[in-house]
Amino acid sequence: MNTKQTYISEIGGHLGEEVAIKGWLYNKRSSGKLGFLEIRDGSGLIQGVVSKKDVSDSTWDASERATQESSIIVRGAPREHPKKPGVYELDVHELEIVQLAHEYPITPKEHGVEFLMDHRHLWLRSRRQQAILRVRHEIIRAVRDFFDDDGFILCDTPIFTPAACEGTTTLFEVDYFEDKAYLTQSGQLYNEATAAAFGKVYCFGPTFRAEKSKTRRHLTEFWMVEPEVAYAKLDDIMTLAERFLSSIVGRVLDRRKEELKQLERDTAQLEKIVPPFPRLQYDDAVKLLQQGHAEGNLESRFEWGGDLGSPDETYLSGLYDKPVMVHRYPAAVKAFYMESDPDRPDLALCVDVLAPEGYGEVIGGGERAASLELLMQRINEHGLPESAFDWYLDLRKYGSVPHAGFGMGIERAVTWICGLEHVRETIPFPRMLYRLKP
Repeated sequence: MNTKQTYISEIGGHLGEEVAIKGWLYNKRSSGKLGFLEIRDGSGLIQGVVSKKDVSDSTWDASERATQESSIIVRGAPREHPKKPGVYELDVHELEIVQLAHEYPITPKEHGVEFLMDHRHLWLRSRRQQAILRVRHEIIRAVRDFFDDDGFILCDTPIFTPAACEGTTTLFEVDYFEDKAYLTQSGQLYNEATAAAFGKVYCFGPTFRAEKSKTRRHLTEFWMVEPEVAYAKLDDIMTLAERFLSSIVGRVLDRRKEELKQLERDTAQLEKIVPPFPRLQYDDAVKLLQQGHAEGNLESRFEWGGDLGSPDETYLSGLYDKPVMVHRYPAAVKAFYMESDPDRPDLALCVDVLAPEGYGEVIGGGERAASLELLMQRINEHGLPESAFDWYLDLRKYGSVPHAGFGMGIERAVTWICGLEHVRETIPFPRMLYRLKP
């Protein structure tokens, strides 16, 4: 077949022409005289119609022999569906089997999650999984476009780090020649250095957490985007997060309608994601949680001074139809580098952004300690080795300024925007406590 390859996503521009589609057989049915082939090529799906009387015996035989997920090349003429405007079919003239697939293990019957995860390399071919990962792709594009268009500079940060951002208990330790290193859990410390050089920066890459958690929100390897802004205060970064999330959701609503429809996502909920977002001080969040417990909506009573757990975040975020910004947590439960509230030094100038519909935290960030003395005090209080942070302390010696930033895990954002139950479907090959393959 010498006809030039055409992608299914572009088929509407080739009506009446002879085209070649190189892809895989997603499904098929046959009446004995007509064969109906669902063909996918990675860009979309199209139904190919094979008429026994109009094709050669070899093409008809190939269409009958082809098994689910066989790789095939089909040549034919695309046309618009007579009853469905904007939907196209392909009148198949020739069909070549590139590889006849073995019996496909994923069938229309119900499979358990573990079976599907064991076959993740094949599960990715399903419509639902492709819809999720296309939304993920759009979110990533939207993230980059937002920051690039807003004057931020992308500055990649190391994956191997000599020290931890938030203590070593949740880090993967690795041998680094004669030394020990850790897989990064955040690029933030390095972002602070590049922000002092460029003003507005972001990093975007894989991060790792060694928490032995099996909740529906946790992965051990995930992707995170982290902006950092020189001369920004807590309120500035909260406003940035508000604009950022609204922009991403708007982009997905605009460009991924079909995928959201495939996922049966209630887009009316996403259409509410516009500024301003409610801002809730930690003290007031505690009161709401305690009220929820008193009314029987929370199992345990939350006490002031604790960090929010998943049930607390779920409860609070379920009270609003927009992301809610919980700010000014007790300094004791936040990272060593957080700036103190000048009015209440026991509080940190930090914020967690909780997605609505009970999806919990999608963004965490805040203002960083700008004082050399405060930062050294915090490092000592946390029992961290000062020698590992000598370069970080330098940032407070040479032109220190107020600065702030946040981090957003891509997978949690995808989970929320797609309306999924579990984070494991939001990345092609998830890494979890007991899952290292495929």
